[in-house]
Amino acid sequence: MHGALPAEKKLPESSSYLPGFSRVQVVHSFQELAERPFAGNTNAMCWQRTLPGDFAEIVTCLGSRPDQSMITLDPVMLHALPLSAAGKIARDAMLADFDFLSGRNLAPVLNCIYEYPRDDRTGPIATDVFSFHVDSAPCETATWLCTYHGQASEGLANDDAQRLVDMPAIRAALLAAYGGVDDAGFQDFLTDNAYDLHYAAIPQARPYSFGIGNLWRIATTYPGCPVPPSIHRAPPTKPGDSPRLLLIS
Repeated sequence: MHGALPAEKKLPESSSYLPGFSRVQVVHSFQELAERPFAGNTNAMCWQRTLPGDFAEIVTCLGSRPDQSMITLDPVMLHALPLSAAGKIARDAMLADFDFLSGRNLAPVLNCIYEYPRDDRTGPIATDVFSFHVDSAPCETATWLCTYHGQASEGLANDDAQRLVDMPAIRAALLAAYGGVDDAGFQDFLTDNAYDLHYAAIPQARPYSFGIGNLWRIATTYPGCPVPPSIHRAPPTKPGDSPRLLLIS
């Protein structure tokens, strides 16, 4: 194990909600984040944290990578970095999260992201991570996220979103690209290209930030999921933005 984990404790009877966003439930421990079920109106759980340590130092030690858009950080690589005491505290916080999720039989990945690939295909829907989207899976699962440094992920309330494939002009363009009629084959075309996973914010929508250091578990779409999937996206970036340190599972 790479860092101390909080002791297991009984789940509290109730939790608060992120102000203004009734689908986001705030929890208070690793255990509650992992074990509290999605139900009713809730499709996202957030453990709000202020993590100690210097995460920017980790990015600095990794250096610029002009030939790479992203690098995966494993424990050996992180322990090899020449970090100060504050940098080591930050590293241990990341590895504690990594160990906790690994111990839950999940598959966490720590990344330093310099640049996300863009969907450069011509068409009415871009399916890169900058688009508001939901994650999908063939079986019950959830997505875990934490941004330790850089711009944080953004969420969008389901009531503030419209699925792109349900917008008449976009659906007509997709039908033209498909070259057929609105039938079962067209539905397969939408699914195979992940078009049906992407959303637009309605006017007056209020996207919200996942914040820095907060650990999230958000609902995906899978057969039998009891709640709507959580809509989110990678943060819009611009030249000069610092790389992101991100945990995802």
